[in-house]
Amino acid sequence: MNQQIYLDNAATTRMADAVRVEMEPYLGENFGNASTSYGVGQVSKEAMEKSRDIIAGTLQANKEEIFFTSGGSESDNWAIKGIAGALKNVGHHIITSSIEHHAVLNSCEYLERLGYEVTYLKPDAYGIVSPEAVQAAIRPDTTLISIMFANNEVGTIEPIAQIGRVAREHHILFHTDAVQAYAQVPLSMATLPVDLLSASSHKFHGPKGVGFLYVRDGVNMPSFIHGGGQEKGKRAGTENIAGIVGMGKAAELAHENMRRRIRWEIQLRNYLIERVLHEIPDSRLNGHRSMRLPGNANFSFKGVEGGALLILLEEDGICASGGSACNTGESRISYVIEELGVPMEYAPGTIRFSMCGDTTKAEVDVAIASLKKNVAKLKL
Repeated sequence: MNQQIYLDNAATTRMADAVRVEMEPYLGENFGNASTSYGVGQVSKEAMEKSRDIIAGTLQANKEEIFFTSGGSESDNWAIKGIAGALKNVGHHIITSSIEHHAVLNSCEYLERLGYEVTYLKPDAYGIVSPEAVQAAIRPDTTLISIMFANNEVGTIEPIAQIGRVAREHHILFHTDAVQAYAQVPLSMATLPVDLLSASSHKFHGPKGVGFLYVRDGVNMPSFIHGGGQEKGKRAGTENIAGIVGMGKAAELAHENMRRRIRWEIQLRNYLIERVLHEIPDSRLNGHRSMRLPGNANFSFKGVEGGALLILLEEDGICASGGSACNTGESRISYVIEELGVPMEYAPGTIRFSMCGDTTKAEVDVAIASLKKNVAKLKL
């Protein structure tokens, strides 16, 4: 096979070398349990709290508002099920969108089976959920609004500040799944009207199996995993110290280089989009042209089957995806693409490229050449 060109960073990222180095002592000599009082345990606790400080700083939040989890799915589940349960005597209505990650959608479906009512807002053709639609969906018994910060498939960034203000005006808690956005674009809890925010380490060059949930001070958040007193009694279980340390280092690195990296990713993204749309007939861009994640480009090609195209790209050493990595292996058209109303002659031929700060222009050129060749081959 040709040299691998990795353009699927929305699925996962390569762990940074500096992150691995930072983690190594906590996979060896610094093995202590952070809940113990003796020296080796306190070394682990101090490292964990340092990471909590770093992550809180990147969000302009308080460290007491950061709770470590196993990743984005757990954080989403905790936020939605936790708030729904805590406020069940207030109301049983939740507002979300129809293009959320399955961690949100399946949590809402679970709550529906328990008697809750959920309104699934449809986005416009660019994937934007309008604040006006959120406003119109609010009922006296609405207790939670959950709208993702940026879509994992098409990359559209939602008007989170405006939606958050709508939620505040009605005294409704607001959660955002920021798994694709945290460490990719600037986020400040000092200015964003967001009450709960989910993130996952492996999306920003940290280790897999660790993430966090931001819970604004004053929000009554019940325990999600019951057992010991870890995470202020909210999330039991011996902490994944090495993972937490790695996530803290990855967050630190991502925010140190954020402005430069965003500029580079946008430059590459726009270069890729312009060349594909101008050089490949019957191609279309999905998602908003500019209100999108810096490194995301999602295309559909008329008369092409996306699965076959991905196989041919892989033969050329190009790693891309058909959408969410969680749906790999499914043959049906992505529900996100369906909700955006992509025409049926284009929808099956949908693929996503997602770049990072390490992606080079030469790699993008190789990917475009492979894409042009293989789209033409599939149309024969």
